[in-house]
Amino acid sequence: MASSEITLEAVSSISQIPAADWDACAKLGLASGTHNGRDTLASPSIAANSCVDTMSGYNPFVSHAFFSALEASGSATARTGWGPRHLLARLDGEIAGVVPCYLKSHSQGEYVFDRGWADAYERAGGRYYPKLQVSVPFTPATGPRLLVRDGADREEIRTSLASGLVALCDATKASSVHVTFAPEAESKYLARCGFLQRNDQQFHWRNQGYGSFEDFLSSLNSRHRKAIRRERRDAIAEGITIHALNGSDITEDAWDAFFAFYMETGSRKWGRPYLTRSFFSLIGESMAKDVLLVMARRKSRWIAGAINFIGSDTLFGRNWGAIEHHPFLHFEVCYYQAIDFAIRRGLKTVEAGAQGEHKLARGYLPQTTYSAHYIADPDLRRAISDYLRRERAYVAEAGRELSDAAPFRKIADPS
Repeated sequence: MASSEITLEAVSSISQIPAADWDACAKLGLASGTHNGRDTLASPSIAANSCVDTMSGYNPFVSHAFFSALEASGSATARTGWGPRHLLARLDGEIAGVVPCYLKSHSQGEYVFDRGWADAYERAGGRYYPKLQVSVPFTPATGPRLLVRDGADREEIRTSLASGLVALCDATKASSVHVTFAPEAESKYLARCGFLQRNDQQFHWRNQGYGSFEDFLSSLNSRHRKAIRRERRDAIAEGITIHALNGSDITEDAWDAFFAFYMETGSRKWGRPYLTRSFFSLIGESMAKDVLLVMARRKSRWIAGAINFIGSDTLFGRNWGAIEHHPFLHFEVCYYQAIDFAIRRGLKTVEAGAQGEHKLARGYLPQTTYSAHYIADPDLRRAISDYLRRERAYVAEAGRELSDAAPFRKIADPS
């Protein structure tokens, strides 16, 4: 019997990949399809050991619909510094694996910060940009990055995809490849393929089988329990009402209001918000069932909101914004409503986005996040490798200290 042939290619738009093929590789339950081939890449050999990936379940951010909305809306395009270079692995002509990948001219919108690396390399006479970014643009949420269709030889396809990223780095004259917010197992797999490992930290809420928000509060010590009750009460003290919108409840009027919040807050925090208005309409058309839009209203006017995406066992908190500022409203709309929804839906986790030690007092615990980095220049690679060893030790120690400061009742606490 003739051996199967794996070929690699990079495409410049998600629209060049049939949704059925992409989503089948992402394990989103759609049937396979076909499409015409693109530029074929050479695939250098990379040794790798087998590794079981523990990620499972529906993740809306790796769906074809989400990437399509980002690109079709003009949010993630070459013009904004996110030039699509999605990597495909074909097995005997059929798509068996994909990697969401972008050729980038800056380090914005990633939430795993490498600007210090870029500055140091360029001061030494190197050229850090372009670089390749394997991620979901503007989305600091963990999810699979090496997507392999069921029925294919998983290790063979993953090894080819990892090799293909190195080949693509060389073909595009990029300085590096950055695989960010990958599952731990996938990050360790890439480490065996020669990528450097980087750890960071977020704050996630875990559902311990709570039957209600009050059940969750009862697990906290008295001081934090009272503080949260006060914050929830004060957040709606000025006639504010909270509305959880999902599916067909999310109208264009609601999107208009939310985009105004997003622009106002994003302009203050980042200087230039990343997402366009059309992105939200496209999400509303293709993924409304996966969206939880928590909106605050006062005097018949929307004044604040937060967008969340619903996975099979996780609620992913994303963007927040407001045009009126009221005490504790941010905590209510972003954190407490998310917890309440997760409990009612029986979801296991709430991921509330990047950074934010203030989340600890509200029941969100430190969670290590993982990324993997291929650095082409051996001198830069050595310097970054040394830095990352020290950084990983710091992140681990910080996580232990923060966990010790968690607001949950100790066994002997009678409160």
